[in-house]
Amino acid sequence: MPESNDKSTRSGVIKTDGFEHLLEALAGRGYEIIGPTVKDGAVTYDTITAVHDLPIGLIDRQDGGTYRLLQNDQKTLFGYVVGQDSWKKFLYPPKHKMLELARRDKTFNTVRDGGKPGKLALLGVRACELQAIAVHDKILLGGPYADPDYRTNRENSLIIAVNCTRAGGTCFCVSMGTGPKAKSGFDLALTEIIENGSHYFLVESGSDMGAEILSEISSREADEHDIRTAELAIATAAANMGRNLDTNGLKELLQRNFDHPRWDQAAVRCLSCGNCTMVCPTCFCMTIEDATDIDSQIAARWRKWDSCFTLDFSYIHGGSIRASGKSRYRQWLMHKLANWVDQFGMIGCVGCGRCITWCPVGIDLTEEAGAIRASEIGK
Repeated sequence: MPESNDKSTRSGVIKTDGFEHLLEALAGRGYEIIGPTVKDGAVTYDTITAVHDLPIGLIDRQDGGTYRLLQNDQKTLFGYVVGQDSWKKFLYPPKHKMLELARRDKTFNTVRDGGKPGKLALLGVRACELQAIAVHDKILLGGPYADPDYRTNRENSLIIAVNCTRAGGTCFCVSMGTGPKAKSGFDLALTEIIENGSHYFLVESGSDMGAEILSEISSREADEHDIRTAELAIATAAANMGRNLDTNGLKELLQRNFDHPRWDQAAVRCLSCGNCTMVCPTCFCMTIEDATDIDSQIAARWRKWDSCFTLDFSYIHGGSIRASGKSRYRQWLMHKLANWVDQFGMIGCVGCGRCITWCPVGIDLTEEAGAIRASEIGK
C-alpha cells in the first residue's frame, strides 16, 4: 500500500523501448503484474508479462451504451481511457471464500489455506480509479470493523498510475475533482508523451518503494520541458471531458426531489440489469452464501458481489422493500450521489463514466441529475 513521503518524490524519463525494464523490475521483486490487455474487443485488466500484452496503438470510443476499440495512428501503450473492469476485481474480488469447515468425527474443524497472498503490481491505474480505491480504503478499512481480506490485498499491492492525456466520451472526473492527474495514492505515476517523433514516459515516484524501482530502471532526469509537456497533455484531457456534473448542493437537490417525475422516466428505460453496479469501481454491495458438499462433510461460506438492482437484495420477510425498477434506480443514484455523503462523508462517484458506457440503454446519471436541477431552475 503506497505511503506518501516527500523524501521519496523523484521524477525521471524512460523511453518506450525501456518500458520492458520496468516490468522486469516489478517481476524481479516478486510481483504478479496486472495491467490492461485486450479481450473480447474491450480493454480488461489481467496478468501481463511483456509490453506486447498491452493495448498498443488502441484507443476507445465511448458514449451512452456504446464502447468500441479503434486503431490509433500512434503506438501508444495507454491511449485507451477505461474499460469495463475496475481494480476492485483484485482488491475486493467478486467471489471470495470467507470460511470453510470440514467434518471430523462429531465436530467441524476450520480448514486453513496456509498459503500467503501473492503480491500484485497494478499497472495503469487512472486518477479516478485511485480515488475509487481511496473510497474503498475508507469504507473497508476505516472504523472498528475493517475487512481483513481487503486489508491483506491492499498491503500486498503496488500501484503504478497512468495520468490521462485523453478524455473519454463519458468521462467527468474533472467535475468530481478526481482527475485526470494522479495526485496521491500511487507508488509510481506515468505520463505518456508523444512529441516530434519522440515517445517516452515522464515517471514520478510517490513512495519509497516507487523511488527504489525508478532508480533500478534505465532513465534520465526529467527537465522542465518534460514536465511542462506532460502538464499540457493532462490539461488537454481535462478540457475535453465527455460529460459534466454540477456537484454544487447535489446531495440536497436529490434528497428534496425524492418524488420527482424524472425517476419514472428513467424507470421506463432501466432494465434493472445491474450493469452499472458491476462496472462501478466504488460499489461494494455483497451477499453471503453458505454451501455444503453433497454428503455434508464440508461447508463453506462465500462472499459474492451483489447489486441493489436485484429484487432479492432488499428482500426481508414479507417481500422486497424496493419492488419496482423505479425505486431501485433511485436508490442507486441517490446513494451514489447523495446518501453516500451522509454515510461516509464523500460522494460515491469518481466520474469514470463506466455506468453510462455499459448501460445497455445508455441511461446517463449526469443527464438525470442535470434534468432534476434544471426543473428547479425553471420553477
